[in-house]
Amino acid sequence: MNIAFFLLPKKDVICVNHDATFRQALERMEYHRYTAVPIIDEHGGYIGTVTEGDLLWYLKSRSEITFEQTNKIRLLDVPRRMNNRTVSIDANMNDLISLAKVQNFVPVVDDMNRFIGIVRRSEIIDYCQKIITDSHVLNEK
Repeated sequence: MNIAFFLLPKKDVICVNHDATFRQALERMEYHRYTAVPIIDEHGGYIGTVTEGDLLWYLKSRSEITFEQTNKIRLLDVPRRMNNRTVSIDANMNDLISLAKVQNFVPVVDDMNRFIGIVRRSEIIDYCQKIITDSHVLNEK
């Protein structure tokens, strides 16, 4: 099985640019109803993933900041509590599954570290469920 089989291509992934503000990232996440989104640099490289929790903990630790001021905070100034690791499009399935156990999605990069999409943990689980179901059906026959 190839990682590309599970890939949701970059054009279909909701991302934020590295120069986005805290507020832009939060509003993008709210609009699309995501709890985490990849951050991409100006060359298409993967920088990291920002989560709702990152934004929440940042606000909690800085009580002097009001919501109205979040449009002045650079997203890259917000510490990320988790370092979502990437896989190469050429990586093996074991690497992908190991990361999917601890990340909701796994960013996929090419050999120049350019972001090309994600693999959602739910897609891997759906695929495994299908294999189990198909195997169970075959065993009953």
